[in-house]
Amino acid sequence: MPELESLIEQKLIEQLIYGDSQWTYRTDLKTEADLWNNFKYILEQNNKDRLDGEPLSDSEFEQVKNQLQFSTFYKAGEWLVGENGKVMVHVQRDTKKLHLVVMNHEHIAGGSSVYEVINQYSALKDDEAAASRDRRFDVTLMINGLPMIHIELKNRQHSYMEAFNQIKKYIGEGQFRGIFSAVQMFVISNGVDTKYFSAASDTELKKEFISGWVDRNNQPVSDYIDFAKNVLKIPQAHEMIARYTVLDNEAKRLILLRPYQIHAIEAIREASRTGKSGFVWHTTGSGKTLTSYKATRNLLMDIPALDKAIFLIDRKDLDEQTNTSFSSYSQNDSIDVDNTDNVTDLKNKLKSSDRQMIVTTIQKMQILISKRLKEGTAEYNRLRGLKIAFVVDECHRAVSPATKRIIERFFGKSLWFGFTGTPRFPENHYPLMGDLPRTTEELYGACLHKYTIQNAIHDNAVLGFQVEHDGPKDVTDETDSSRYENETHMLKVLEVILNKSYHKLGFQNGKGKTFEGLLTTSSISLAQKYYELLTRVKNGETPLKIDERIKQVLPDFPKFAITYSVTENEDGSQVNQEKMKQSLDDYNAMFDTKFDISQITSYNSNLNKRLSRKDPKYKSRNEQLDLVIVVDRLLTGFDAPCMSTIFIDRQPMGPHDLIQAFSRTNRIFDKKSKPYGQIVTFQAPVLFKKCVDDAVKLYSAGSTEDTPLIAEWDDVEPAFKKALAALRIAAQIPDDIPSMSDEEKLHFMKMFQSFDRLFAQLKSFSRYDESMLDDYGITEQEYIDYAGHYLNIKSEIGPDPGPDPVNPPVEPEIDSDYELMAYSNTRIDYEYIINLIQNIVNPEDDGDITPEEKQKKIDEAKQYVEDLRKDNPKVADIMSHLINEIELDESRFKGKSILNIVENMKHECIEQVVSNFCLLWHADKDDVMYAATHYRNGIIPNESAIKASINYPEYKNTVEHALPKFKYYAKFFAELRSTLDDEIKPLV
Repeated sequence: MPELESLIEQKLIEQLIYGDSQWTYRTDLKTEADLWNNFKYILEQNNKDRLDGEPLSDSEFEQVKNQLQFSTFYKAGEWLVGENGKVMVHVQRDTKKLHLVVMNHEHIAGGSSVYEVINQYSALKDDEAAASRDRRFDVTLMINGLPMIHIELKNRQHSYMEAFNQIKKYIGEGQFRGIFSAVQMFVISNGVDTKYFSAASDTELKKEFISGWVDRNNQPVSDYIDFAKNVLKIPQAHEMIARYTVLDNEAKRLILLRPYQIHAIEAIREASRTGKSGFVWHTTGSGKTLTSYKATRNLLMDIPALDKAIFLIDRKDLDEQTNTSFSSYSQNDSIDVDNTDNVTDLKNKLKSSDRQMIVTTIQKMQILISKRLKEGTAEYNRLRGLKIAFVVDECHRAVSPATKRIIERFFGKSLWFGFTGTPRFPENHYPLMGDLPRTTEELYGACLHKYTIQNAIHDNAVLGFQVEHDGPKDVTDETDSSRYENETHMLKVLEVILNKSYHKLGFQNGKGKTFEGLLTTSSISLAQKYYELLTRVKNGETPLKIDERIKQVLPDFPKFAITYSVTENEDGSQVNQEKMKQSLDDYNAMFDTKFDISQITSYNSNLNKRLSRKDPKYKSRNEQLDLVIVVDRLLTGFDAPCMSTIFIDRQPMGPHDLIQAFSRTNRIFDKKSKPYGQIVTFQAPVLFKKCVDDAVKLYSAGSTEDTPLIAEWDDVEPAFKKALAALRIAAQIPDDIPSMSDEEKLHFMKMFQSFDRLFAQLKSFSRYDESMLDDYGITEQEYIDYAGHYLNIKSEIGPDPGPDPVNPPVEPEIDSDYELMAYSNTRIDYEYIINLIQNIVNPEDDGDITPEEKQKKIDEAKQYVEDLRKDNPKVADIMSHLINEIELDESRFKGKSILNIVENMKHECIEQVVSNFCLLWHADKDDVMYAATHYRNGIIPNESAIKASINYPEYKNTVEHALPKFKYYAKFFAELRSTLDDEIKPLV
């Protein structure tokens, strides 16, 4: 018998209040009024001196409450940063302004901090709509009276994802308003699986951002009691909010650090306290920039003896994302982050008495030491005496051993902490130069924390890779460049990119949701030739034509750009500048920008933002790119979750450069449509395969066991055939499925999940073609029919939404949260339009847009609604009506969830259709409604229940020309199916 949800809740609370966990259980706090009164009491107790012993009046407390009504969780996060660690509210009392401290982050686990836990809170009972739904929250953790961490629990029969979906629904309904708008962290658990994620709006919540907890050795901590011991006790829980939450100003979202990031920061803190240096090995794509930012920032806060914390970056990375990311993270931070514009600026910042975090380049630091300081002067001696912690990004290559020795000898009291996803080992050491170190460990010291690609894939922190080696197979000398540097070869490469990457580039997702790719070549001149050739292809001037299937989804495909340093090749710099001018003209025409050759840095910054799509502006198809041609730029340190593929037309690089380049593609985005990073190579296939295998083995700490890091066609196709054979054994044809026993259906589900996963993977290879299905012995329509039955069974065995859930046991091998990957529908377009409309009523850029820009957004949304109308006119009508309402009175929709509004409008339509149908046929509304929400593949799941509840006598008495009973039933179910297909199905 599974543990009851209430028992899990009780045990969790017992753990939270046990021993030194420091939480106090408040059984008396159940409503919003209770919480405000409690908050007021704590606020007054902590500010007796500032209040002169006089409690807040009702009108004064209203001032406080108004400051705590946050429109977004991000806005709450901005406020919670505080002023020098103190979170304040301000009250006007007569002629005097009172500055009251709500929370002091210096008082973690002591001082003025009050830690309370509540459960079964009645969400906004005074709101009629909310009250009618009786929303009750499970467990909430409060700091100084403010809800900070909210926990939703399920029992072991349910997936933790049900708790996630419940939270998403509550957010959409507006339950997290008022005092609950301050929440920063959510925890979900079914007892055995426990996860956490940062607070966000319902449209921004993605299951890909859910994280589990691991210990320092990367061992999972999934039991809810163990999770509470590790994460939810004090000081850890308060630190999650105060120290390990980051505000991304660019994306306007909260980021909660993952456990391995926290362990690395703590390891650096411990090492610095004992005067030791070292390096952090965190696999590429796991968020090193964010970790290094927090580590650098926290060093200043934790180690009072330090004068400065300096984040060192290589000059060629300056036009990439690190500076932008640091600026974005530090926008709301209590520590100043200063970028140095020149060497004099760097010197002045070092001389300043301010304890600053400085971002500068290795090159500026080198020039300062070797050329700008005179030995023996007071200035020279002052700087030499500084206690500095250096944090180095991409430390496997950013600072050469010789340069580090120069800087280290000057700053004799310095500590050094390196971050890398690809350390230098004896197998790929630095070149021999006298007695200089040759590995990362020799250069920086011991590895303080390790998180390999295996760990990251296991934790769903990054994706695995799928690799295709499409280079010519009949080459004697694979390193002969003449085989590749010609138009015939280049057109073959472009054929793959343009016509054989439908699934790689996410065309199945629909307009506005496709992915992007990089094409990297060995030289600037080759990159330019590709740019010119691609321009000719798009203009219809080559034998290569873009497939109609591609054009149907994106008529403007491909939208492409090029980036390289115009000073990389001194001999050809004039030619490079002229060609770059033309490329800039093309870019300006495409996106209505105005970059010229003198603004190449600004162009690169704009290109990076456009590729990363973190700014809401770039989520519109009109502002998106499909492909960028590069040499070395963007192959390291660049983060764009919507980048899915790197096309490599060059010789194999070294192991660290290979993994760095591959890792541009494996950022988490959407596991359903982007399940892995894709790599396609076009040269030296035999040599490339060996180099890739060696690199993966090296950076998996010597082993790839149990983790399919690299999937190739020769691995996937046999597995697909085997999965298809197993599927046919489970269900020879789709029509066999409805008559199966429950046990047989569960077995079919397991087989179909395995088949679907491999089918999606097979489709993503460039050599896949639908004509191959004939040889495999399955048609696309058969797959769709299988998928329909799978979804039927999933709804049958899933938790019933009614009052008496029935949950038959599910085989453990079945993933209850699995979403079909090879199945395409219009849901993505639907979500894309929802986000467009949401951004019209609640701009993520704080509303700084002109009426013309707003109208442009509205027109774009209308255009997409018309595109949707071709496939789903009913949903298009709803969205069209909503947009018209917004144009008439936008204020009605401010702060509301558009997703929730549209879903409610759809539900109202379904209710109306069902009510009318039941009225006409005298059927039971609850039974027909169940059929409406569970109908798939032509099957009415509760047909016998509907038949039993039909009121034929009443029908016969009220209808003038009533059908005889046997004809009535036949006609009834025929009409019901027709109604479900035509009226209901498009809305579900």
